[in-house]
Amino acid sequence: MNIDTQFIIELAQKAGQAIMEIYDTVDGICVESKLDNSPLTNADIAAHETIISGLRLENPNIPVVSEEGKIGNPKDSEFSWLVDPLDGTKEFIKRNGMFTVNIALMKKNKSRWDPIIGVVHSPVSNKTWFGNTEKSIAELTENDSQPRTISVSKTIDSPIQLVASGSHRNDRDELFAEALGAYELIRMGSSLKACIVAEGSAHLYPRFGPTSCWDIAAAHAVVSAAGGILVGPDGRKLRYDIVDKILNPYFLVACSSQWNSLWINNQD
Repeated sequence: MNIDTQFIIELAQKAGQAIMEIYDTVDGICVESKLDNSPLTNADIAAHETIISGLRLENPNIPVVSEEGKIGNPKDSEFSWLVDPLDGTKEFIKRNGMFTVNIALMKKNKSRWDPIIGVVHSPVSNKTWFGNTEKSIAELTENDSQPRTISVSKTIDSPIQLVASGSHRNDRDELFAEALGAYELIRMGSSLKACIVAEGSAHLYPRFGPTSCWDIAAAHAVVSAAGGILVGPDGRKLRYDIVDKILNPYFLVACSSQWNSLWINNQD
């Protein structure tokens, strides 16, 4: 599959600009509720339309599965785009800056899908993470500078740098954290949590809460390309259903597999 990765990076950044036009406007955010009572804003729609039009122009034969709509049928294709045009809508509404644009290229492997290219863009910080798992390339671009290669942390000193959600944390998170020993907690929103593991700024991000496939797939590609892991409850690589069951099981993002046993033992 011949993909212009620079086009995808720039498309995510363009969607980020559409989001920021609303974010920076006083009283510019309009919020309504979806059927599942999750929030939907005019920025979600603006970013979705930007990404969809770009992907259809560049690769019209590849289906697109987005949180805000689907074009084409992934069942009929070896590849599919998986998009969250605004990951962290609640963070966006709070105006805390911790939201992202996520675009992943998924490859079918039997009944499941694997992310092979991922772009995560943070509109407020103007940072863009990119990962290509087939070429083992992971890069971070900051403020329109030249991209630099990133990798997960190779040294694990105490205290462990543990990433946690800024808005979702429960008793299971606390129990897992206590089992680690000495740790420092880093609060973060959206797929930024996985990205800071990929860039080596944190060691672990356990997720004991509900997520959908489009929430994490793009960052998964970045983490994998940077040498890290993203595993499900059984300690094996998380694989995705982007057609029938979009909800993910619990997962762990880590710089190495050394915590797999602890992770597995903390499941139900």
